[in-house]
Amino acid sequence: MKYPKEYLDEIKTRLKVSNIVSKTVNLKKRGKEFIGLSPFKTEKTPSFTVNDEKGFYHCFSTSEHGNIFDFVMKTQNLKFGEAVKYLANIAGMRPYTFSKQDIEREKNWQTYSAIYKKYVEFCHSNLLKNQNLSFAKEYLKNRNLSKEEVEVFKIGFVEKNTNIFEELKKNYNEKFLIETGLFYFDDKKNIYVERFRDRIIFPINNISGDPIALGGRIIEDKNYLAKYINSPETTFFKKGSNLYNLDRARKFSNKIDHIYLVEGYMDVIGLNKNGIENAVANLGTSLTEKQIIILNQFFEDIIICFDGDESGYKAALRAAENSIKELQPEKQISFLFLPNKEDPDSFVNKNGKSYFVNFTKENKISIHQFIFEHYKKQTENNPSSMAIFEKRLREIASTIKDKFIKKYVLEYFLDRISSLTPHTNYKNKKFFTKTAKSLKSTQKHFNDTKSVTQIEIKEFSFLYLILNNLEVFQKNIYLIEKIKLFTDENRLIFEAILSKLKENEKFTINDLQIDAQLIEKIFKFASIKHILNMNKHDHSKIFDLLEEIIRDLKNYELELRIEELESKFSKDLNENTFNEIRELKKLQNLN
Repeated sequence: MKYPKEYLDEIKTRLKVSNIVSKTVNLKKRGKEFIGLSPFKTEKTPSFTVNDEKGFYHCFSTSEHGNIFDFVMKTQNLKFGEAVKYLANIAGMRPYTFSKQDIEREKNWQTYSAIYKKYVEFCHSNLLKNQNLSFAKEYLKNRNLSKEEVEVFKIGFVEKNTNIFEELKKNYNEKFLIETGLFYFDDKKNIYVERFRDRIIFPINNISGDPIALGGRIIEDKNYLAKYINSPETTFFKKGSNLYNLDRARKFSNKIDHIYLVEGYMDVIGLNKNGIENAVANLGTSLTEKQIIILNQFFEDIIICFDGDESGYKAALRAAENSIKELQPEKQISFLFLPNKEDPDSFVNKNGKSYFVNFTKENKISIHQFIFEHYKKQTENNPSSMAIFEKRLREIASTIKDKFIKKYVLEYFLDRISSLTPHTNYKNKKFFTKTAKSLKSTQKHFNDTKSVTQIEIKEFSFLYLILNNLEVFQKNIYLIEKIKLFTDENRLIFEAILSKLKENEKFTINDLQIDAQLIEKIFKFASIKHILNMNKHDHSKIFDLLEEIIRDLKNYELELRIEELESKFSKDLNENTFNEIRELKKLQNLN
């Protein structure tokens, strides 16, 4: 049986060809393309190219050419169905099972899609050609939209009384037309009514570019009607899983690393009109984790830019607390606040692209900075208020799924709180006031951090724990003596510490023959500093931290072995290799 085109298209749109090919071929960027040595022939001069925009690879030495499915089939010797399952798994999609329900769903999708395409085309054509809709055209003109934007975004208008329902009923049953959300039954008048009547409509497309829902804007002054409405949720449209204009914006991810996330359709269109095409909008609901995950697949930095008023600020705060959970290494979520009473559409139309881009560079702030500054403004300078402040920030940090990001965000929060409460840093009966880092030193610290790998950070934490609890680990040396470190420098430091511990004589850090700069590096980058400092004399907490670090180190070793075996399996497809990978992954899950 054939896989549905919708399913295959979604896999292709979620995965860049270069990401899949780079698992096998060492690629280098060259202009809009990537180049590497052919996987189909031994060669010294690269003749193999990948083009993400066009979605294909081409080998000039062998004439091999195709998409991601072709590449996986040819390089891993898989059948088409096996390649689809392999790529769907990477794309985070459910496997397609060809059950009766799936076949029925595919049939329903074809019908749903056909109805929406006809409806959108009818309303779009009606807006362009119907002389009686001059008032709608005038509204769009006043919003600085030309015919070009109307055509690009397929904007339309729904008249109060059209015959589109009757026309569609000739080919589709009433039940299905109602399920699309385009119509509903008016019990009083005993007729089917168009949900978006008297409204400008903005088609909402899925990631492949097919219309699946509508947004509608009333243009007459009717206070009893909502200014904007969206299609109700259907089998094929979930508000929290879709974004307006993603089908177009994702195509720019090969040359632009950031995406603007705005509130409204007109904001997206206004930015596009001014040459900022990397923009999407959420669909009238709070920003969801799923929407952040989708954007992370294509862009490195999500810049959330809502309206510059109180409601826009509140929406931004909700978005920050929802989206920080999905913060990932090498990914950023930033916020851009516009002047009061401005929205992205009005601001870019007033100032132009260059000003908007420069304004972004100078004014965007990271998600953790925004959250900290917001709650700091709500805090009074008394113990109770500060306690609530710290508790709230800890709660927010605890929601972050990535364990490394979670630790660094928490450290950032605690560092900032520490600078606000110098009286808590009491040592040798003297008060110690933390000096704020200059902008230059902060930037240097950031650059230093970028050069440190995740495994080094984990090892620094391991060494930091030991160096601050030498007596504890001298009595319990069996807990650490067989631990494996992976970086040469840290391994040598650990060996020196172990050697001194085994002498069974009391000593301090100064007695260790280790370069002071290396010790300073450990103390600078260890991610457990604040947690340990708050539990200095709690031996059970010290052992809990040790257990957690050891588990992470073992998982890293498992990851290295799994990567090695997966590389081997992709070439030989040996069953024993596959079974070993499976067993190692079970161990990983247990850890």
